[in-house]
Order: sequence, then structure tokens, then C-alpha cells
Amino acid sequence: MDFIQNFIKNFIMKKVLYAATLILVAGLFAFTPVINPGLEIGSALPKSDLKLKDISGKEITMKETMKANGLLVMFSCNTCPYVMRNQPRTKEICEYALKHDIGVILLNSNEGYRNYGDSFEAMQAYAKEHGYNWPYAVDKNNELADAFAANRTPECFLFNKNAKLVYHGAIDDNPQDENNVHRRHLKEAIDETLAGKEVTVKESRSVGCTIKRV
Repeated sequence: MDFIQNFIKNFIMKKVLYAATLILVAGLFAFTPVINPGLEIGSALPKSDLKLKDISGKEITMKETMKANGLLVMFSCNTCPYVMRNQPRTKEICEYALKHDIGVILLNSNEGYRNYGDSFEAMQAYAKEHGYNWPYAVDKNNELADAFAANRTPECFLFNKNAKLVYHGAIDDNPQDENNVHRRHLKEAIDETLAGKEVTVKESRSVGCTIKRV
């Protein structure tokens, strides 16, 4: 009799624990923020009218930043070693885009580091040090990083004159070593877009630090 009672008791306890686990898991998913699975090539520029605080102190939008031939959106920061290592390449490609009437905006989505090296004041100092001649804005609450499904710094999104995504990924094929770059993906995408051609390499893998979301 004791054996049967213990068997029933253990069976019931297992069922209760199983049910509790399901409830806990369901609760975790309920409070997990849902992030866009990713912008597909051809997607429209998301949240183009969202007001952003630029290092100039002014509020700007991506729509206002866009120029006649498109817009380059780059997720960046002050603290990632990959961003710092790629800084000359970042400056070169941003100046190249502006020269060809493509707007440029860098977005800092590192909300987790906002009280440290990615504060607004630190962004201003970093931009001044590296001679930024384009907007560098705070992505408050990671709103744009989530809309773009951006995960790395640096990570690039090139939109054509119709505000459609034509390229997403890295600046080139070797973020670790500039001396061994074989293909400059972003520059090639810009040139092909300006020529009215379809971009050959539409996506590449971004290599860098993870965006520090809140």
C-alpha cells in the first residue's frame, strides 16, 4: 500500500513541477522583447521620421538626412575595438558616400553603455576627434537597432534613392586586417547603385561587437 501511495505522490509532484515549468517558460517569453527578424533586401527605410538626438544637439530624422542618391545607415559606437580599428575605413566610405550625394548617418545604440564610454558627451568627443562630417545620433532604447535587427558595430545598411535597402553587412571582406582586404563590399554596392545596376553582393557578414541593448 505504501508503495502505491508513494508512486501516486511522486507522479502528482512530477505533473505539478512540469506544469510550473511550462508557466515559467511562458512567462519568460511573454516579457521577452520581440525583435524584427531582419530587414530583407528591397525593404523600405524603417522609422524614417523618428526624431533622433544628434551630436550637434539638434533633433534630426533619417528622412531628412537622406540625399538625392540614397542613404547610408551605419550602427556604430565609441567603445568597440572593431569600430576603432575600422575608423579610417569608416571615414573613407562615409566621405565617399557624401561625395556621391548619398546621405550618411551613424547610430549609437549602445544603451547599456550610455552611462560610460557611449554617453552623448563621449559621442561628441569621439566624433570631433575623428573628424566626423555627418550626423552621429543616439538610438534611444535601441528603437532603430530593433527595427533594423542590427546586432553588431559596425553594421551597414545602404538604401537607394527610393529608400529601398540594396546592401546590408560589412564595409569590406576583412574587418580584422585592412592590408588583406580583397573586396570592398560597401563601395562596390554604392558604385553599382549609382550606375543603376543591381548590387552583386547584397549581403555580407558583419563582424564586430554586439550592440549593448537595455
